[in-house]
Amino acid sequence: MLTKKLNIFQQVRELEGWHAVAFSATLLERMLPNYVLFCDATEFADPAQYRNSLNAIWEWLAVPKAKINFTAQLEKIEELVPDASDFDNYGVYPAIDVAMSMSACILLIQGEDPQGAVVVSKLSQGGVEAFIEASTDKNISEMEIKQHPLMQWEIETQRELLIFLSKCPKNSDSCKHLKQLATSEGMTNIGLEI
Repeated sequence: MLTKKLNIFQQVRELEGWHAVAFSATLLERMLPNYVLFCDATEFADPAQYRNSLNAIWEWLAVPKAKINFTAQLEKIEELVPDASDFDNYGVYPAIDVAMSMSACILLIQGEDPQGAVVVSKLSQGGVEAFIEASTDKNISEMEIKQHPLMQWEIETQRELLIFLSKCPKNSDSCKHLKQLATSEGMTNIGLEI
């Protein structure tokens, strides 16, 4: 299982351009409801900005000539990052993962972080791992985490995504398929209902 995890990060590292952004956007689509739920529960911020920014990323993927000011998008996102020390609610951590992933994806589009997709991949898997640890009272081994259904699902989802991206064209139909892939189970990456 560990080799599979390393293998995924290696494959993600090899993604470039459109495919790397599409991979990141699909994982973000699964993670975004965690941010929305956190905002709804704490009234921290209006989560609509994050939805708008992710929509802008999808537009960039689907419409190559789209003119989007990603510098402005990044500034708006960074204003809405919760500070973990301000909340005693576990939901702040998945919300921060979403914020960091969104920034990484935009920096990837801007060419400022060529490893943005790896960042998103690791944050999504790390978020699942942290959630598994937080939702048990006992100490849990690395092997138990790897065998947990949520982690299995996360790895499988990322693997499916890599397979699809290895043969999909860069077009709006591919984007529609990726969005469907992200939301078909009706759950976020940590298993919360969307």
